[in-house]
Amino acid sequence: MRVPDRPSAFAGDSARDKYYAVYDRVLAELWPVPVDAIDVETRAGSVRIHRAGPATGDPVVLVAGAGGNTLSWYRSIEPLARTRPVIAVDPLGEPGRSVQRRTLATSAEVGGWLTDVLAAVGAGRAHVAGFSAGGWTAVWAAAEQRPGRVAALTLVDPGGFAPITGRFVRWAAAGAIASMLPRPLRHRMADVVSNGVLREDGLVRLMRAGFSFRRRVLIPPAYTDEQIREVSVPVQVLLGARSTLHDAQAVAARLAEIAPSWRVEIVPGTGHSLPVEAPHLVAERIRTFPGPARPGSTTPEHGTDDR
Repeated sequence: MRVPDRPSAFAGDSARDKYYAVYDRVLAELWPVPVDAIDVETRAGSVRIHRAGPATGDPVVLVAGAGGNTLSWYRSIEPLARTRPVIAVDPLGEPGRSVQRRTLATSAEVGGWLTDVLAAVGAGRAHVAGFSAGGWTAVWAAAEQRPGRVAALTLVDPGGFAPITGRFVRWAAAGAIASMLPRPLRHRMADVVSNGVLREDGLVRLMRAGFSFRRRVLIPPAYTDEQIREVSVPVQVLLGARSTLHDAQAVAARLAEIAPSWRVEIVPGTGHSLPVEAPHLVAERIRTFPGPARPGSTTPEHGTDDR
């Protein structure tokens, strides 16, 4: 596993300031509910969180994936914040308003900064939802927690269940290239490359501004069967049927064998970017979990036009 030699950072102060200006504009445009922005100190740097919803209760904590931040979840925030506190996190090592000061050299250190956040906000029984690499972070936070602060996990097309392949790297590169196209063509390309983010004009502006950010992060290695079995909290996994990150059917089959108590759902017609391709489904699954298992959960009847 390649270990980063220094923290992630913007290429320079000018690049950082330009990104922050775009970030603030897009947040003001897209964020659907009142929110408080707070900076929390952790073992590896300052983490920007956004709090929404009621002031008390067990929180839902949202962790974005590679290249993402709080805004990755903007379409799911409003239904979640109706009934529970919501804490959306700008992950360390990714473009956003968090500032990484130390390298994260191990899986435990990656989970550790998130448990520091949970401790700082006084979360006692948090439901942590992680998308892509954020799912990997969430799993290691649950494993690292002392005392226990994570009560449940929702992993949204998460990393860690298969090695990163050239297919996924090409998908990410195609999305970055397509993000530079004129808006009408970019929207059409969303279906061609199976990336719903390309229809999100605000997120694309933020993506472009983030090209000046230098990511130096661990690549999520695949969990062993033993590591999966050791997860001690209720877990649900939402997989994009057309995801390029992994073979959704193969991941579901593996989990059915080694973690039969986990709730696994393959969402038809979706790719990797479930928080923007099926935001209402994602919010509903987070809101109602853990709860009684639904029959046939790996073959849901939901369509793909969930925006």
